[in-house]
Amino acid sequence: MIYLLVLIALFILELVYFKVADRFNIIDKPNERSSHSSITLRGGGVVFYFGALIYFIQSGFQYPWFFLGLTLMTLVSFLDDIFTLSNKIRLLIHFSSVLLMAYQLDLFDMPWYYLLIGFIVVVGVINAYNFMDGINGITACYSLAVGGLLMIVNQQVNFVAQDLLIFSLSGVLVFTFFNFRTKAKCFAGDVGSVAIAYILLFALGLLILTTGNLIYMLFLVVYGVDAVWTIVRRLMRKENIFEAHRSHLYQFLGNEAGVNKLLISFCYGIIQFGIGYLVIQFSGEEVQTQLIFSALLIFILSVIYLLLKTYIIKRYVKQ
Repeated sequence: MIYLLVLIALFILELVYFKVADRFNIIDKPNERSSHSSITLRGGGVVFYFGALIYFIQSGFQYPWFFLGLTLMTLVSFLDDIFTLSNKIRLLIHFSSVLLMAYQLDLFDMPWYYLLIGFIVVVGVINAYNFMDGINGITACYSLAVGGLLMIVNQQVNFVAQDLLIFSLSGVLVFTFFNFRTKAKCFAGDVGSVAIAYILLFALGLLILTTGNLIYMLFLVVYGVDAVWTIVRRLMRKENIFEAHRSHLYQFLGNEAGVNKLLISFCYGIIQFGIGYLVIQFSGEEVQTQLIFSALLIFILSVIYLLLKTYIIKRYVKQ
C-alpha cells in the first residue's frame, strides 16, 4: 500500500512541477543539435529526487551524507537547466557531492587510491549518463533496467535499503509515463539525468564494496561502450568533446537512419537488462572466469557497435 501511495504522491508532484515549469518558462527549445523539433518542458526528472526525498524522510534520515550530496547535485543541475551557471560553480558542487558520496561509502577509511578511483568513476559515469540523455525514453528505460538489476541482486546480497531503490524507481516510472511518448510532455533535463545517475551509482558502489566484486560495473556497459567510443571518434576528428553534439549511436540511429526513437530507447534498456542478468549469473564464478567473460563481452559489444555505427555513417551521413 505504501508503494502505491508513494507512486500517487510522485505523480501529483510531477504535475505540480509542470505548472511551475510552465509558469516560469522552464522549457527546452530545439536547435541544430537537438533530436526533437518542438518546445518541451524541461526538468521533469526532478521527480527522481522527490522519490529519494520521500525515502529519506520515511526512513528516519538514512544515508544523510549521500542525500546531502544528492540535494546539492540536484539543486545546481536544476539551476543550470534554468540559466547557465558558471563552470566553476558547477564543478565545485559536483566535486563536493562526489566527496559526500565517498564519505557515505566510507572510502576515506580505505587506501587513498580507492577514493581516487571512485571519484574518477563517479564523475565519468554521471557525465556519460547526462550526455546519453538525448532522445525520448532513453534515460527512463536505461534507469529502470539498471535499477531493476540492482533490486534483483539486493534480494540476495542486501547491500542497500530496498526502499531507496523502489521509491527512486517509482519516480522513474512517473517520468516514463510523461516522457516515453513520440511527443514527450517533458524531458529529464540535467537535473534528472544527474540525479538518477547519482542514486544508481551510490547503490552500485555499495554493492561493489559489499561483495568486493567489480563485475557489477557491467550494469553500465551499454552506456559505457557508446560513451567511450563516441569520445574516441570525436577526439580522432579533433572535436571539442565538451561541446553538445549528435554523434552517439542512438542519435545516428534516430536522426539519420530514421529508426523509431522509442524503440531505440527500449532496446538500450532491454539489452542492458539482458547483459546485467548474465552478469549476475557470472558473479559467483572464479575471478579468472569473470575476467574472460567481461573482456569478451566488452569486445563483442564494441565490435557490434563500431560495425553498426560505421554502416549508418557511411549510408546516411553526409560527409
